[in-house]
Amino acid sequence: MRAVGKSLAMEMVLTGDRISAQEAKEAGLVSKIYPVEKLLEEATSCGEKIAGNSKLVTAMAKEAVNAAFEMTLTEGDKMEKRLSHATFAMDDRKEGMAAFVEKRKANFTDH
Repeated sequence: MRAVGKSLAMEMVLTGDRISAQEAKEAGLVSKIYPVEKLLEEATSCGEKIAGNSKLVTAMAKEAVNAAFEMTLTEGDKMEKRLSHATFAMDDRKEGMAAFVEKRKANFTDH
């Protein structure tokens, strides 16, 4: 309910009305809208892109985003810095930065 705000949550709960895909996007419930015939292709493409990233760094990023919604801005900033600093010892961070500088695809090893 936090995601949509009190007024839309109240309306949805009390009326039972459905909202359109566009309304769901505007309320922050979804990030993208695709035609049904493109949905599987787009979802697969997104999944492949995420799967190509470092699993360790992806897990840390998910942790940071999820926790940020439960914390104050100051607490979230501290957590983000802690997680960011934790990546300095990771081979994947070094590989990611080298690949970026060299303009090539990174080869992550999940270390």
